[in-house]
Amino acid sequence: MVQFFAEEVRDDSEDPVPYRQTTARVAAQEAKRAALLDAAHALLASGGFRAVSVKAVAARAAVSTGSVYSYFPDKSSLLAAAFRIAADVELDAVREACRPDPADEPGWRTARRLGRAVDTFARRAMRGRTLAWALLLEPVDPAVEAARLEYRRAYGATFAQVVHDGVAQGELPAQDVALSAAALVGAIGEALAGPLSPLGADAGASGAAVADAGPGGPAVADAHPDRVVAADAERDRVVAAILRCCLGVVSPPALPASLPPATHGASPTSTSRLGPTPPVPASKEIP
Repeated sequence: MVQFFAEEVRDDSEDPVPYRQTTARVAAQEAKRAALLDAAHALLASGGFRAVSVKAVAARAAVSTGSVYSYFPDKSSLLAAAFRIAADVELDAVREACRPDPADEPGWRTARRLGRAVDTFARRAMRGRTLAWALLLEPVDPAVEAARLEYRRAYGATFAQVVHDGVAQGELPAQDVALSAAALVGAIGEALAGPLSPLGADAGASGAAVADAGPGGPAVADAHPDRVVAADAERDRVVAAILRCCLGVVSPPALPASLPPATHGASPTSTSRLGPTPPVPASKEIP
């Protein structure tokens, strides 16, 4: 009897059926969570964070509202997860753009890498203005703001590597690499605030209506080719201006050892005192 009972226990423990059921259940849970995040991401891209409600996400994912809370304890965690999904894509794109390229000519390697990074960041932002505004500038829940700060630091680390390499290669002057990288991140984000703003007076003129990705985008673009051209030209202008600013941050014109005290009506660092930042050759502005 004891032996038979031991065999029964052994047989139950070796039965693979419970394991298969657990695996299937986990897979189903992961699939449902992914569907909820896909729904949240789609809503975020089309309408910003204010469009991402629990009810809207549930409806888009074809689940009950209550089931959303089985995967996210509250709306804040859902918003933060949706932010991370979208932000990861953008960060990966910029990281890839920052990679050294053996084809970059010596003396211009840093400018090329920064050029690719700025071009990638700004063009992706201006093609998906609603999503970019949400990720960068839209007033958000504190949980999302905390995640946003993490990604700003990640962008800073990415640019810091470029600046570090530029200094090591003699293409940039010695500088506080971390501070310069933080300034680059801030400069890019702030420079895009106007072009991305949904309140911008020039949104229509710059082709924002056809720049956003989304259902029906290509059809709209086909119907308004002149607006697409205008949008592309605006992107080129913005990207070139941001890149000149970024190169000025990491490789500024020589400053005197000491600056005179500020006087009323003029800044000691104004262009009238120091002269404008030397322009980047047109052939080098945008890789």
